[in-house]
Amino acid sequence: MDKEQLKQRLFSLIDTLKDKVIRVRRDIHKHPELSGQEEHTKYLVKGILEIEGYEIKEFEEHNGLIADLIVDQKKPFVAIRADMDALPIEEKTGKPYASEVKGVMHACGHDAHTAIGVGTAIALMSVKEHLPWNVRFIFQPSEEVNEGGSEEMIKDGALEGVKAIFGLHVYPYLSTGQIGYKYGVMMASADTFTIQIHGKSAHGARPHEGVDAILVASMCVNSLNHIISRRIDPLHPAVISLGTIEGGTAPNIICDHVKLTGTVRTVNEKVRSKIPKMMEDSIKGTTHAMGAKYDFRYDFGNPELINDDKMVDILVQEAKKILGEKNVIDLKEPVMGGEDFSRYLQLVPGAFFRLGTCNPQKGTCVSQHHPKFDIDEDALPIGMKVLAATALEVMHEKQ
Repeated sequence: MDKEQLKQRLFSLIDTLKDKVIRVRRDIHKHPELSGQEEHTKYLVKGILEIEGYEIKEFEEHNGLIADLIVDQKKPFVAIRADMDALPIEEKTGKPYASEVKGVMHACGHDAHTAIGVGTAIALMSVKEHLPWNVRFIFQPSEEVNEGGSEEMIKDGALEGVKAIFGLHVYPYLSTGQIGYKYGVMMASADTFTIQIHGKSAHGARPHEGVDAILVASMCVNSLNHIISRRIDPLHPAVISLGTIEGGTAPNIICDHVKLTGTVRTVNEKVRSKIPKMMEDSIKGTTHAMGAKYDFRYDFGNPELINDDKMVDILVQEAKKILGEKNVIDLKEPVMGGEDFSRYLQLVPGAFFRLGTCNPQKGTCVSQHHPKFDIDEDALPIGMKVLAATALEVMHEKQ
């Protein structure tokens, strides 16, 4: 059986798996689990893939799972990654498979990613005797938190022997039947920061006797927003966003302590490296002028997601065969969202792509992280076919 015949056989297998993959996705959707709590999801995946003949590796310190299809112990791996965690959002879709866990839902589509991973694994195992390489499926926990589960998976050997890696993310801004790709930088780095402003308490009627931490914090917020508009080259996109502000105990007391937290996003490592000092200089100057003190903590999170050009070439080539040229969309510009798949790409060549899930008739064009987010399940076999064909092409090309 030649390579193209093998792909057609895979596609036929994937079509027969669609209903099973939908059931897996709905099971995971009904039972969402926050970052670090993905036990049900892990054991569901484990149970299915063990029966299929995969070698399973689990870990004591997290809920990640590695499933290996071994053709030859001496051969390298091509890897496919799927993330598993949900978000602390109350679902409002009204669907029969809606979340049964109060305050938690799959509002980002990781249930779909996991189900696509499972289906692709079943399909590839069915043609094991024709594969020139081994295949590894990385089912990753904790993508939604700043530290990212990819770091734990890498530390525990997920990339050992891996020569190429691929992943996807459902995308309600493209229609079902389309995928989006991007050469080079596809997504931003994602850092977080905490600012503590220390003032001096006083009676609200005698503000001159205190140092108003709320006023100082407000001035800091204003000054931080000027960094992007006046100190960063406008040709290099960057974002500084304040997400929380906490402070004060009563309406007639001058507040002596305010805590602020936020995120920084960039698509240029040189710009990223300069921003923490710019921020601290701004905070330091403002607090000094107002007689306050400060603590500033900056945590570097996931780096920019940078696709390998050769791997994108292969992905695009295969996607066009499956979907037609007009449905394979060059996204051209990066987005400021972060994704810890970026850490795999720092170590192994690979590519990440967007899987269109928007279908107005099904109401699946709602943005991610929204209580009414859902996907068009007709996209599931499309994701499986693109991943399977791309992995197979890489195996043969590297051979």
